[in-house]
Amino acid sequence: MSTDAAMSAAAAARCRRALRLAVGTSLCLAISFGLQWPIPMVAPVLAVFLFASVDRPMPAKAGLTLALLVIATTGSGLLLIPFLRHAPLSGVLMTALGMFLAFRYGLRGGNGLVSTFLVAGIALISVAGTAEMALAISVIGALARGLLLGVVALGVCHWLIPDRGKAAPAPKPPATAAIDADWMAWRATLVVMPAFLLALTDPAGYLPIVMKAVSLGRQSCTTARGAAAELLGSTLLGGLLAILFWFALGLFVHLWMFFLWTMLFALVVARRLFAVLPTRATPGFWLNSLVTMIILLGQSVEDSAAGKDVYHAFAIRMGLFIGVSLYAVFMLRWIDRRRNRATALARTTT
Repeated sequence: MSTDAAMSAAAAARCRRALRLAVGTSLCLAISFGLQWPIPMVAPVLAVFLFASVDRPMPAKAGLTLALLVIATTGSGLLLIPFLRHAPLSGVLMTALGMFLAFRYGLRGGNGLVSTFLVAGIALISVAGTAEMALAISVIGALARGLLLGVVALGVCHWLIPDRGKAAPAPKPPATAAIDADWMAWRATLVVMPAFLLALTDPAGYLPIVMKAVSLGRQSCTTARGAAAELLGSTLLGGLLAILFWFALGLFVHLWMFFLWTMLFALVVARRLFAVLPTRATPGFWLNSLVTMIILLGQSVEDSAAGKDVYHAFAIRMGLFIGVSLYAVFMLRWIDRRRNRATALARTTT
């Protein structure tokens, strides 16, 4: 195959991946909201991570195994609930250690998808359980249903939009050096922990903030020079997309229009995520923007259904998202500056 033909085939494959992500995410969103699942935004958020990480359909056995693995690992968050209730300091330290080990597992060559789900489970389930055990069980159910739905949607989208010929699997990202992985894992953990501590004051109200913080922590696991600025930029872009989406949906409020608008907005972002339209921003920037949009929009839809003031709630939530992002920017720069000083000091003493 000539170089031009190979480049054309690669571009076509990226286009199909972008279309699959848009269709799969909107399908998961329509089903979760249409069936009125508890915490319905979880399914499309997990679908975004799944479609962005996996480029081929998963066999039924592999999908079920992944779901059971995620349920088992995220269920470990239940073990932290007694400590958070009766020994808060020990519980918080154990939670931070669990997040650190989960982030480090992904950075050292482990399954990044499992690492993300594990961090989300530890944070969300332990927080929910401090309010009531029923809420924690509901979060586990939402994660399990969302992941299984995402796996099914992945297979359906590959059936609807098949690859031409046998596509080579995407190369696995190289494992990060051990010392770098430890630094980046602690950095990501410190990004998530303030949102986790805030959520302990009102678990039911601040679960979306924890989901946002997990997304930021995942995005911070990078050595890119502009990573700190991208954390805030992706949050602002996600908020802008959510505002545009809300007013577009207001033209005709219906579940199918919710589905179609989600597909359109997800496709616009996915084309940049998979470099169909190359940009200077990293894939993590576009992934976090899409996740932020879905979280904000999903909460606004739930607020509207509950009869709450949508605009007031959105303003508060967006302000918290920006605050969490600013903290993440500060934390990344502070830790990196300290690390650079330690490295320079070590070099001068050797």
